Amino acid sequence: MRRSKFFMPTLKETPSEAQIPSHRLMLRAGMVRQTASGIYSWLPMGYRVLRKIEQIVREEMDATGAQEILMPTIQPAELWRESGRYDDYGKEMLRITDRHDRELLYGPTHEEIVTDIFRNSVRSYRDLPKNLYQIHWKFRDEVRPRFGIMRGREFFMKDNYSFDIDAESARISYNRMFVSYLRTFARMGLMPIPMQADSGAIGGDMSHEFIVLADTGESAVYCDPDWFKTDPLSLDIDFDADLQPIVDRWTELYAATDEKHDPATCPVDEQQLFTGRGIEVGHIFYFGTKYSESMGATVADSEGKEIKVEMGSYGIGVSRLIGAIIEAHHDDDGIIWPESVAPFKAGIINLRTGDAGCDGVCEELYAKLDDAGVEVLYDERDERAGVKFAEMDLIGLPWQIAVGPRGVKAGTVEIKQRGGEREEVSLDSALARLT
Repeated sequence: MRRSKFFMPTLKETPSEAQIPSHRLMLRAGMVRQTASGIYSWLPMGYRVLRKIEQIVREEMDATGAQEILMPTIQPAELWRESGRYDDYGKEMLRITDRHDRELLYGPTHEEIVTDIFRNSVRSYRDLPKNLYQIHWKFRDEVRPRFGIMRGREFFMKDNYSFDIDAESARISYNRMFVSYLRTFARMGLMPIPMQADSGAIGGDMSHEFIVLADTGESAVYCDPDWFKTDPLSLDIDFDADLQPIVDRWTELYAATDEKHDPATCPVDEQQLFTGRGIEVGHIFYFGTKYSESMGATVADSEGKEIKVEMGSYGIGVSRLIGAIIEAHHDDDGIIWPESVAPFKAGIINLRTGDAGCDGVCEELYAKLDDAGVEVLYDERDERAGVKFAEMDLIGLPWQIAVGPRGVKAGTVEIKQRGGEREEVSLDSALARLT
């Protein structure tokens, strides 16, 4: 993509309403623009990152055997009355009425809809287990939206729902999601910490929230430093095998938020205890028959007896993750994207647009990288070099290649990994690093 053609309305000054780094940098980098309180439009740069994260989530969900569906954003109130949640959910639920006076709502979550789909479609235990997921927009009418997309009213989310014949089978589904979440966040350059959590309005008696460390996190985090010695991506995962030992390994280490941490009972020596702050990016719940009982979601067992299915739900804040990644990966100059979610892998900076030598080398680089499937943003504008360098640092692409007259004569270009030092290398060497 040529920078002159790319719609990226960057800002030199930080808007006054932006209080945390991710909000400031997303606005300055032209990733989003606020449409209404807590509601954002996603511009090309932000949307590219959103899709990268969505695809990682999709790949990891598919690897577990979950199947993707798409449910409506608008839901009938009658289903929520069946489950007993319509009046309990509170003012966060946006309630509306259509022209025929039918009561509807903008879905904050989809347990009722997916339970209704299941009860009208599945009859036998032979069809279990089932795990259905979607990646979709949701709406919760936050009383005080803040921090940009970190706490907005409309948000992009992955939510999936498991259906099992008994509690033992449901635990297997829960463990599968637990391990999948460890891998999912690690692929995005994040270190996930699963912590025991309250189930809230979702219901159920077993849940974990997944926290990633960031200085601006909502909660204090206390954990055993051994936590950080294992890379989830190094684990050899077979989702058809017994995953309980892996779950036990990750949950036996002490991890707690400030609401649950008690220095008097903490098993880790105070001098060794890691403390920091964290942001919730995912939450998994097992709630048994809470919805299947109230909504009549049953299957016939091997003897023909009707059994209420055991259910769980599992959420990942896809749009929220962008803010969390930026909070965890930035410096004074801007964003530092992990390569797996970066909007472009590399940026080419033409230091003297209009110079035949510089233009020729840049065009060659651009064409060869594009042919190799490397996503590139080529800044060919007639702008000062300092402006181009500052913008590249702001938007945080993993690699920068600068081409200037001196280097062209010497047969070299400058290459830099974001946050690192520049070095002069041959054109072939630069291509080899990026391809």
